[in-house]
Amino acid sequence: MASGEPLPDGVILWTRLAPEPLHPTRPGGMPNQAMAVQWQLAEDEAFARGVQSGTASAQPDWAHSVHVRVTGLRPGAEYFYRFSIDGHTSQVGRTKTAPDPASTAPVRFGVVSCQRYEHGFFTALRHLADERPDVILHLGDYIYEYGKPAHPKAGRYVRPLESEAECRTLGDYRNRYARYRMDADLQAAHAAAPWIAMPDDHEVRDNYSGALPGDGTSPAAFLKRRAAAFKAYYEHLPLRVRPSGSSLQNHRWRPYGRVVDFVLVDARQHREGRDMLGPEQEQWLAARLKGATARWKVLAQAVFFAPRKFPLEPPSTDAWDGFPESRARVLAEAPDGLVVLSGDVHNGWACDLRADWADPASKALGVEFVGTSVTSMPAMTDASAILPLNPHIAFFDNRRGYLSCTASMEDFQTDYRVVDFVDRPGAPVSTAAGFRVKGNKLQRTDL
Repeated sequence: MASGEPLPDGVILWTRLAPEPLHPTRPGGMPNQAMAVQWQLAEDEAFARGVQSGTASAQPDWAHSVHVRVTGLRPGAEYFYRFSIDGHTSQVGRTKTAPDPASTAPVRFGVVSCQRYEHGFFTALRHLADERPDVILHLGDYIYEYGKPAHPKAGRYVRPLESEAECRTLGDYRNRYARYRMDADLQAAHAAAPWIAMPDDHEVRDNYSGALPGDGTSPAAFLKRRAAAFKAYYEHLPLRVRPSGSSLQNHRWRPYGRVVDFVLVDARQHREGRDMLGPEQEQWLAARLKGATARWKVLAQAVFFAPRKFPLEPPSTDAWDGFPESRARVLAEAPDGLVVLSGDVHNGWACDLRADWADPASKALGVEFVGTSVTSMPAMTDASAILPLNPHIAFFDNRRGYLSCTASMEDFQTDYRVVDFVDRPGAPVSTAAGFRVKGNKLQRTDL
């Protein structure tokens, strides 16, 4: 079970019926018929103060997943929920609605991405769950579509997958999500707070771009695969919008009072040529940034936004460096209080966004916090060589973990929370660095 997409008056409650999650022929081991699922929402964990309840239909065509759209709730309020069917009751989950539009109360949120099951244990998610934030943003690579490697590197593949095949069909993707959703630490993170999730590439295929798979197959065949991938993504996450064919609308605006406007954009699905976002989404983003009235305008998306120069190789064409005109157009609309949140690269980075990247004295346009992965292993990175070439980049760390953020009317604080190992359970968590945003620039707080 899980909750997500909080609004001031409501939230999505999610569950899926799957007594045999990895059944080879019947999704979840369920019969091919609709099932009635009861749900309850209360103000307390003991359900002594019930608020709402009802029955939802779990349909076989959607892998017996349930997305309950609850409305009529109080803004900025904590609630507890559970599901039941045929005498079986789920664990209890905690959720929280978004604050009232006039609220100036601080907002606490976590940011995670890149949780490859084979690469380790999701201990970082357990630590994030213990923080009980108001909301968790997931910026992509919830699953990885890869098959079992023929020759895994020693110590790299910690937890095996059942299938040796890459995900290509709806059944493949469903079972991959089922394997991930069986993880107790991931379950704890979903039970601790509502999520707002955004896919990147591995929910479909590594490094795909728009309608192009990148592996030589035809766009038509790839779009069929993408349709299966997005359907499975919806079936396993608390989303408000269903996919339509091979498309899923991921860009959306989630206001959190007068403190934060979360503006999420899809940096993968609409790429074409040298255009990162596609004209419709880019126009939507420009209007949102121009019209934002919150103290902090948080642009949440999947891939590295600021430029990065490398000593011996060209910039990454899979990040915004491959789409410099698109980045320039976004920054041309940059409002005061712009914070970009990114994932994808499996390291932690902190960057100043400037009018002139080479000139530290040029106009400060905002900051970028790049979160590391939950488990996914990074490529070797020579930070000692990269940082001098990029004066706008203030920080690098290569451990696994998440971002823990607190935004208020006066301040925006981000802590890089890290674990030292993921090859076994139980790693303690620590803070690698802390930053606040002042004058649209980074300011270190832990030194």
